Amino acid sequence: MQSLNKDIAKRDGGTHALSQFNSIADLKHVVLALQKDKAIGCGAFSKYDDLSTEIKRMYVSPEVRGQRIGEKILLELENWSRELGISKCILFTGSKQPEANKLYQRNGYSIISNYGKLKDIPDCLCFAKFL
Repeated sequence: MQSLNKDIAKRDGGTHALSQFNSIADLKHVVLALQKDKAIGCGAFSKYDDLSTEIKRMYVSPEVRGQRIGEKILLELENWSRELGISKCILFTGSKQPEANKLYQRNGYSIISNYGKLKDIPDCLCFAKFL
């Protein structure tokens, strides 16, 4: 998670409005990608409402990007959500994270209006996918 926080701070600045939503304290559903016992990627979700989970904290180490690791993490999070009876995943990312935006769109996510706590953050991009 430290690598993810550093990457986001580098792209968006350390005091970016989205950083307030980066806590991992209450996350109970986490996927960790390992390669030779080294963490190379992660993702998580939390329950958003009765029908939706919110995908959070997606990250892949720069040295292994381009190998579809993020896609595998995302698929695992979606499958886990389905197992819990969830029918939709939502998520947000910053506008300065083009790799993430491409990943989500390539995997069937559509841009939606900023939701809930994100409504007034102009460079936030929100996505949703029905499972």
